[in-house]
Amino acid sequence: MAVAEAPMAQLGSTEGMIYLPGGEFLMGTDDREGFPADGEGPVRKVTLKPFYIDPYAVTVAQFKEFVEATGYVTEAEKFGWSFVFYLLLPEKFQATRAVVGAEWWRRVEGATWRQPEGPGSSIEKRLNHPVTHVSWNDAVAYATWAGKRLPTEAEWEYAARGGLEQKRFPWGDSLRPGGEHRCNIWQGNFPTKNTCEDGYLGTCPVDAFKPNGFGLYNTSGNVWEWCADWWSATFHRTGPYDNPKGPPTGHEKVQRGGSYLCHASYCNRYRVAARTKSTPDSSTGHAGFRCVRNA
Repeated sequence: MAVAEAPMAQLGSTEGMIYLPGGEFLMGTDDREGFPADGEGPVRKVTLKPFYIDPYAVTVAQFKEFVEATGYVTEAEKFGWSFVFYLLLPEKFQATRAVVGAEWWRRVEGATWRQPEGPGSSIEKRLNHPVTHVSWNDAVAYATWAGKRLPTEAEWEYAARGGLEQKRFPWGDSLRPGGEHRCNIWQGNFPTKNTCEDGYLGTCPVDAFKPNGFGLYNTSGNVWEWCADWWSATFHRTGPYDNPKGPPTGHEKVQRGGSYLCHASYCNRYRVAARTKSTPDSSTGHAGFRCVRNA
């Protein structure tokens, strides 16, 4: 599906962005906790050019500014519905269609970035949360308007690692160092009980928790983040490894970082080398994005 045309706000201002020098880093993992079928490995040496990256995922407030400036209509708004996690819906919410095999996802009519849980819900108290219910196409439209772009998968992982080499998380190998929660993921028994020990049932503010060594926030958990690359579980095994951009074509786009729904019992893809995918027009309540710009 083609990306809707939207006028650019500026010629790629780097104000507030983090400069990263690039160079070599070890991408991927052969960790036994990983998902080999996802193509997390093998570990390979990748070289990147310098670039700028946003320290935070794009917020609801920022996306609202984009929509107000351009009149952009998201794909969820065009389709008339989006996927919402069932525990975020009010107890007496009308019956909704579930996803076979993942019944915790409900197709909710009227769910959009403006109404994250459908009619009656609001973004008023979530302006500093990551925008959700945005497709890859929507993310590209925003990035183009802002004079930026989506990160390649390699750029995303390099930035998410924060300068650490081959660690599971942006802060090290322990999920909760010293018992401290460092990201917004599922606590309790998925998908029936979230104890919210980390403070959140759904999304959290984009600046919650401590940043990584590069100053990026929430590169583990909170929301999945769209990347520029087409998905493949095998393409990267033979390179290229110099500023890789993924396969030239595909059917699904890469997402990285995990979300507030990830849990070790089901999906520990909040590890920095973990990856997943979705079609460019798909929309859910646990996916957002952050932007980069060439240096």
